[in-house]
Parts: sequence; C-alpha cells; structure tokens
Amino acid sequence: MKTTILSLSLLLTTQFISANNDTIQFVIDTAYSIVDMPDTAAFDASFDANVDSVLKLYYVEESLKDSSSELEETVIPQFTDSVYKLRLDRIPAVASMDYNNVVKRYIEVYTIKKRKSVEVMLGLSEHYFPVFDEIFDYYGVPNELKYMSIIESALNPRAYSRARAVGLWQFMYGTGRVYGLEINSLVDERMDPIKATHAAARFIRDLHTMYDDWLLAVAAYNCGPGNVNKAIRRAGGKKNFWEVYYYLPRETRGHVPAFIAATYTMNYYKEHNLTPKTIDLPLRVDTIMVKQKLHLKQVSEVLAIPHKLLQDLNPQYRYDIVPGQIKPYALRLPANDALSFIDFQDSIYSYKDSAFFNATKVAAPKYANYAPKTPGKDYVKLTYTVKSGDAVGLIAQWYQVRTSDLRYWNNIRGNMIRSGQKLSIYKHKTKAEKYRDLDNLTYAEKQARIGKTVAPMKKEEPIDDNNGEFEIYTVRSGDTLWDIAKLYPGVTDTDIMRWNNISNASSLKPGQKLRIKPKS
Repeated sequence: MKTTILSLSLLLTTQFISANNDTIQFVIDTAYSIVDMPDTAAFDASFDANVDSVLKLYYVEESLKDSSSELEETVIPQFTDSVYKLRLDRIPAVASMDYNNVVKRYIEVYTIKKRKSVEVMLGLSEHYFPVFDEIFDYYGVPNELKYMSIIESALNPRAYSRARAVGLWQFMYGTGRVYGLEINSLVDERMDPIKATHAAARFIRDLHTMYDDWLLAVAAYNCGPGNVNKAIRRAGGKKNFWEVYYYLPRETRGHVPAFIAATYTMNYYKEHNLTPKTIDLPLRVDTIMVKQKLHLKQVSEVLAIPHKLLQDLNPQYRYDIVPGQIKPYALRLPANDALSFIDFQDSIYSYKDSAFFNATKVAAPKYANYAPKTPGKDYVKLTYTVKSGDAVGLIAQWYQVRTSDLRYWNNIRGNMIRSGQKLSIYKHKTKAEKYRDLDNLTYAEKQARIGKTVAPMKKEEPIDDNNGEFEIYTVRSGDTLWDIAKLYPGVTDTDIMRWNNISNASSLKPGQKLRIKPKS
C-alpha cells in the first residue's frame, strides 16, 4: 500500500477555521513545548502487545477475514499546532484537553504510526463506548474518560500486562478486590467488561475526589495516588498535571498526553482519513443467570455457537467454567441464542458433564499456560545476592527473566526471599555478559537498566526516635500493604510489617499511620 503524508499549509488552516464558522482570531503556531519529551517506545510496545491480542479475538478475526482491500494510495494529512489546539478546545469535555508537543507526539502515534490498529479500535468502540457512556453517566464521570480504555488496553478485555494488571481497565489484584471485583481460580471479573467498567468508574471518581482535577485522576489511575501525592509535595503543593509533570514517574508523564491524544483521535479520525473497521460483534446480547455448574463448551456444542465467540463474550471465566452451583453467575449469549439456552438448558447442563468437569482435562487460561523449564546447555549460570528491599518481581525485571522461572530455579514459594540469599539466574551465553555486574549495582543503577528512574525522596514527618529515617504514610480506604509498598522503590510489604509490628496483613484501617523507611 502506498502512503502519502500531506502537510497542510497555513491556507488550509485558515480554511479550516472559516469553514467551521469560527469567530476565533487566527494565532500563529507556537511551540507549546515541554522540554522532557517522553520516549514512546515503551508505550508502543505495550500498545502493540494489546492490539496483537485484540486481533486474535474471534469476532475481530472473523470480521477482518473478508475486509475489503485498501485503496492504492492513502493520504495521511498532518496539521499545524493551531489546528490541533483548536480541535481539542472544541471537544465537549470536562477534563482539560491541553495541547503541547508531548500531546502532538502521541497524536502522531495514533494517526500516522498506528493507523491500522486505530481503525480496529474505532470499530470496537462502536460496541464498547455506548456501554461505557451509560455506566460513566451513572457515576457522574465525564464521558471523555472512556478514552482511557484505549491507552490502558486497546479495548482488549483480556489484556494482561507485565505488571499483572488485567482487563479493559487494567486492574491490579488489590485494587480490583477493593472495588468489588471477584478474583479467584475460576473467575476474574477484571476481564468482565461490564463489572470492570463499573469498578473503573468508581475508582476514577474516587481519585477525582482526592485531587479535584481529572488529569491528575488519570495520572493516579496509572501510577497510584502515592506517586501523585509525592509529585504534588515536590512541586510545592501545586495541583495541576503540567505543574507536577516533572515529578511524576516517567511512564505517567506519557500516560496523560496519550489519553489526550486518544481523545483527539477518536473525535477527529475522519479528518485524518481513518476508517473504522466493521467488527461483527453481536450487537444484541442477552444475559442468562446460570445457577448450575456449566462449561462453555457444553453451550457451544449443544447450541452450535463458536466456542471462541463464547469465550470472548465471557472472558471472566478463566477455565471456561461457570461455577453456578456456588451462586448465580451471568452468561452472555447472542440474543438469538438466549431463548434456545432456556429451551434446552437441561440438555446443556447434562451434556458431557463428566468429561468437561474432569479436573485433569480443564484447560488453563491463556496467560497461565507457561511451564518453567530447566536451562539448556547454552545457558550460563549467574549468581545474585538478595539485598534488603529486593523483591522477586524486581529481580526478574533486572535480569529480564520470568518470575516463574526465577522461582523454579531457586525453589522459591510465593515471593519469600531474604536478604543475603544467593539466587541462581540463567541467561543464554550470548547475553550473559550484559548481566554479570548487576549484583554489584545500586538500586538506582539497576532500575536505570530497565528504563526507570529513582527520584530523591523528600522526608516528611520524621520520627524523633529513629533519627528522621522514616516517613509517615496515612492508610486510605482500600489500601493494602502490597499497594503501599509499590509507592516506595525497594520497599516490600514485609518491610512495612516489620517496621510497624504488624502481624496480620489484613488488619489495616483507614487513618492508620505507618512508618516507611525509603530505600536509598
């Protein structure tokens, strides 16, 4: 396919303004600059991974099979800063749609670099966004916040990040549980588009209550309230995203501009010659409450519904099992098949039940089917000495290995490691040299290797009997020790329990004061 990028002139800018009956005086483009431009490489990798997964959804695959061929030449227009700014100002939004060169960078990602992916998401948005609008309206959340789902998951209900965030709205385990999502061996409601959106709306609303600023709420959704609070303190108490921009984690600095750019793109895709792909997702879906144990393949085979379609309509059932014998669970079916389910439900429940509920034959969810392996002869053994504050996940990131492999190699159960413990890490002989010095690096140097910076910690409320080494953290509703530990680089939940004489991790109470000793 031949692609032409067309840069529009000042004349076209003037025509754009007059054609829309504006009385706004034309202003010559300015830099709108932010000095520290975020690297979009990490965003690209995450976005591409989510899009790749979206393309494997049954209804997307089927829809794109017979898609019409593209035109021989596609003109990709580019516009001046004044046009971008004017268009953002025209979006009916409560959240600030600010424009600068960081936002422009992400607009170019969506409208130039990722055009095919954006066209698929435009097609999916016709199914998801009406649902999001209704739920957000119920909770009083501005409708434009629905575009967060673009940067969170690329509208992929099965999105699964390296940090173990899951679903359309990328909930971590602890936050999902706080907002009422059921997460267990059989059910993960973080992947339920309806329930997860209700939870996301409440979470965003609570974050806005904390900051009274929707962009700061978007930032806190990405990096956690603790990091935003620290950024506000370091900025001298300012509560505007762009004023605390430099004090936020690097990823979050790009997250909010990417949200603004996604909002722009979803509103002005026609101006960029983007065409939504037609996605044949069932527009009419009915919900059946299941009150007996049920396997999705029972439904699929009796009613002749594609198994993969059922999985995509019900992604919250991790092993295809609906545990209706415990309590009623929702099963989403194409509307035409819902009545058939009611008519044939006795036959469906009894169909091959002994085979489908044989524990040895239950298929693992897609993101849980990796089995750790013994390193081959081409792998070199490296040794790492655990330091105070280290965690299994961090060490795995530093060496770029799977946490499951790290546990397997060292017979680690869960995440329990101790300071001074020697860990074996295996890297291919062609890559091992790069990691030999990791054991001797500081925490900041190790974080820098994976593209993360460690900002200097500002002490607050020093405790006299500990020489000012501790900070005070006030527990908020829904906090867990694991969530709090993530706010302090190098600190583990075990550290917090030790410093505060906590024996039961579930005993936290809102308002409780915790002593935290940041790692240097």
